[in-house]
Amino acid sequence: MRDFFLLIMLPFMLYAMAKRPFIALGMWIWTAMFFPNAWVYGLASGIRFNLLFAAVAIIGYVVWKNKPKVSLGSTGAVVLLFFGWTTLSTMGTMAQPDISWEYWSRFAKVILLFLFVICIMQKKLHIDFFLWCVVLSIGFYGSMEALKYLATGGTHKIEGFAGHVLGDRNELAVAFNMTLPLSYYLLTQYGKESKLVRIGLFGVMALLITAIIGTQSRGGFIALLSLAGYLFIKTERKILLTTMLVVVVGAFSGIVSNEWFSRMDTINNMDSDASFMGRVVAWKLSFILATNHPFFGGGFKALEYFPVWSNLSQDFLSFPFFYTGDALPDMFRGRAAHSVYFQVLSDHGFVGLGLYLCALALSFRNAGRVAALARMAGGHDWVSTLATMLQLSIFAFAVGGAALSFAYFDLIFAIYAIVIVLNLRIFPSFIAKDAMR
Repeated sequence: MRDFFLLIMLPFMLYAMAKRPFIALGMWIWTAMFFPNAWVYGLASGIRFNLLFAAVAIIGYVVWKNKPKVSLGSTGAVVLLFFGWTTLSTMGTMAQPDISWEYWSRFAKVILLFLFVICIMQKKLHIDFFLWCVVLSIGFYGSMEALKYLATGGTHKIEGFAGHVLGDRNELAVAFNMTLPLSYYLLTQYGKESKLVRIGLFGVMALLITAIIGTQSRGGFIALLSLAGYLFIKTERKILLTTMLVVVVGAFSGIVSNEWFSRMDTINNMDSDASFMGRVVAWKLSFILATNHPFFGGGFKALEYFPVWSNLSQDFLSFPFFYTGDALPDMFRGRAAHSVYFQVLSDHGFVGLGLYLCALALSFRNAGRVAALARMAGGHDWVSTLATMLQLSIFAFAVGGAALSFAYFDLIFAIYAIVIVLNLRIFPSFIAKDAMR
């Protein structure tokens, strides 16, 4: 039935996307996050929806008349410079070349999305549609999994689809955290107009919190607590947020299992937790790799290539200031860096990490800057709210990604691009119009 419905709707969707490139752009991120091929069977499962919709967006932009002027700004320049740096590091990769180039090609698609967000988006409608597509992909999946978690009394294990960018429960937890502020923004914009939309988005936010808890991801839970604290500081609706949190916590009190409490309790005893200390070992080896190859690192997936891992392990005791307790490197296989920061450090060296952190910091700062200027200018509440929520989403990624290999996530680079559009195209146009009045 799902196959039949999707195939029936596909021609109409393609027509709408061809007429309006911003619709294709939204469907591009929707297919990347929702992974429709995992939901259908038969003929529909053989269609590469993400590639198809991306191609429609690109062709639509190429034939689009009166294209908006493209400005990348400093953030865009840094992101492109970082991509160029990853290309150089991949050319000299220490890992298996076919694997490194495969991951480079995946990142190239992320950068392509980043560029076309900047090229196509030019007004509020475009941004809102894109964010609705995010909520209707990540938010929908999180809500479905949360309902299963609640229906089973907390025994359902929330995970993603195998082979998907969000296949791992820790990555899912970070994506759920990032989607929460975006859902809140849409609530402020459309919740007043429709009671159904208001109830629906409230439900999505509550279920996303449930899903984060249901993943049993410690990093996701820490990111949730950090996000809640930061959102409380940023929002003007503190009573509403507090009420929502109290209701959610009360609802969870009888559902969360002892296993969940035991797992979260290990946060207070990280030095005695074998799983966490294993990550610290990977962080140390990432640092050693970057020390040996400070400019370009080892290339994509170098740390996980066992010959590289084994060679680095020989110098493991040479850096005693990097505390790992009694934990030692695995002698049978290489492991992932388990941190976006150490992942980039091992993949692309100290220079690559510097560029990556610069893009993250610039996006965070520029979002905050736009929010502050919009509040000062007055009359642009939606800009201020959007910029603040984008900043919170970046913050959630920065915190949640500290303990997992998730550096090249599509959504975070799309958010960077939206911040650029907001900062260099949309908000300046409002200021110019205000000055002419």
